[in-house]
Amino acid sequence: MKKYLVTGGAGFIGSNLAFALEGERKAGVTVLDDFSSGNYKNLVGFTGDIIAGDIRSRDWFDKAGPADAIFHEAAITDTTVTDQRKMMEVNVDGFRNVLDYALKSGVKRVVYASSAAVYGNGHCPMREEQTPAPENIYGFSKAVMDNVAREFAAAHEEMTLVGLRYFNVYGPREYYKGNPASMMFHLYNQMKAGKRPRIFKFGEQLRDFVYVKDIVRGNLNALDAEKSCICNLASGKPGNFNEVIEALNKALGSDLAPEYFENPYSFYQNKTQADLRRTRALLNYRPEWSLEDGIADYVKVLKKDWK
Repeated sequence: MKKYLVTGGAGFIGSNLAFALEGERKAGVTVLDDFSSGNYKNLVGFTGDIIAGDIRSRDWFDKAGPADAIFHEAAITDTTVTDQRKMMEVNVDGFRNVLDYALKSGVKRVVYASSAAVYGNGHCPMREEQTPAPENIYGFSKAVMDNVAREFAAAHEEMTLVGLRYFNVYGPREYYKGNPASMMFHLYNQMKAGKRPRIFKFGEQLRDFVYVKDIVRGNLNALDAEKSCICNLASGKPGNFNEVIEALNKALGSDLAPEYFENPYSFYQNKTQADLRRTRALLNYRPEWSLEDGIADYVKVLKKDWK
């Protein structure tokens, strides 16, 4: 039986991935999480081991033991965090620790979460070879992680490192993220309560929304990548917030008009869109969920799991 370590496994994407590795791959899975933002409720029903630990330390190395591969999801993902030192310590120095663990434990494959935030307001469709232009410390930390990964892979050719630049992910098990949860989740809660959904004027900002089930599929495909690489992970088809509300209305059986208000942020990405050519070629990744179908599936889960 293969054994995998999932850091940040009590979080949104990490918990979805942990269950998929157990269920689809029939693997032994160990979760590492400090539970600062992850929640135990995301792991109810999980049958693997769980280590309460901080990636900034190394006291979890021996507890984790050997693994066939690491899925590194642990990070500060709240883009409103402005503590630059903390962001760099958790995201970059923590990543270095994970790579050191892999080296010491003989792990030959590391799949890690990067982010579309490295592109900032860059040219669309966004391509992996673009020069990073992050607009916040979160995006900067992810760009530095990509640099660290490239250097590490070049120095250790026996290992395979796959970086996945996530775009705008939504779906089950994001319930405990608070403000950083997707707009789908926040708008659903407003509309479920019978309130008009509030979005920035005039709802035409474009996002490459991607359902978490496609994100999990991309991670699993990365297990078979033949070489180290950094790839976008997205739908490749941007949608705007008016379309999100239309899909939510359809899934909920409601007819709530959006309430527009002024955008208070000086920096704001008006469009994100991933170029997926490299991802298709290197990971054989083809997203399966359209925006409307993903939201419909998500609403079914929310009605059942989120009260």
